[in-house]
Amino acid sequence: MSITTLAVIGAGTMGHGIAQVAAAHGLNVLLHDVSLDLIHAARERIRRGLERMAEKGKVVNVELALGRITAATQVEDVSLADFVIEAVVENAEVKGDLFRRLDAVCRPHVILASNTSSISITRLAAATQRPDKVIGLHFFNPVPVMSLVEVIRGMQTSDATLRTTITLAETLGKTPVEVKDTPGFIANRMLLPFINEACYALMEGVASAENIDKVAQLGFNHPMGPLALADLIGLDVCLAILEVLHRELGEDKYRPCPLLRKYVEAGWLGRKTGKGFYSYREQ
Repeated sequence: MSITTLAVIGAGTMGHGIAQVAAAHGLNVLLHDVSLDLIHAARERIRRGLERMAEKGKVVNVELALGRITAATQVEDVSLADFVIEAVVENAEVKGDLFRRLDAVCRPHVILASNTSSISITRLAAATQRPDKVIGLHFFNPVPVMSLVEVIRGMQTSDATLRTTITLAETLGKTPVEVKDTPGFIANRMLLPFINEACYALMEGVASAENIDKVAQLGFNHPMGPLALADLIGLDVCLAILEVLHRELGEDKYRPCPLLRKYVEAGWLGRKTGKGFYSYREQ
């Protein structure tokens, strides 16, 4: 199936990154969010991202790439897309409702993909009349930089849907890795317990945030420590993933750290709010 127009639902951190990469690789993009203000703000972030790509020789014409992105404020506006990727809040009910709406407006052959980092693809597929055409396509932040994409096949995802999705990921310059539809998939099942344990170490006063991260950077040769990485991901996203892992796998090793929960309750979500384990308000 030929894909020329990609719909991205959600213009936040992940959605605008996906839209940027798709536009840079020659696809037309329908970028959807609930207001034009949110989409315009995302377009400015995309412009800056495209300019950085141009400086590295990855984009020939910034304005041409940016011109491939069209704003869409109604779900119905994406009805002519060839492929849809949702990148909304990590909440099963919200995503399920969105998939029902997309199923009603999109053409029967269109694949509906979720950028979820932990929620069951099989569950999302059950909200539609096309479960064979529902799949997970989990990008990593920042999308323009990270090459990995997890491709998650639900119980009813067809071979054709899998092949088309893998081809799309490769078209976007990504390296797709097929994984089973299990809580957290591969990356977050390994990563989030690491971040969570760093939160416990901070809560228990074992070391400062800076020193916890320094151990990971200098001792494990990680480019970024777990607490700084949590700030980049979003502490609310980290908490949501841990809650899915804890609930679905039923093991206390996935129990979210109380300090992480308190930070989220305070609205300290990391880089996107200017404060998390570190302060970003003057950056």
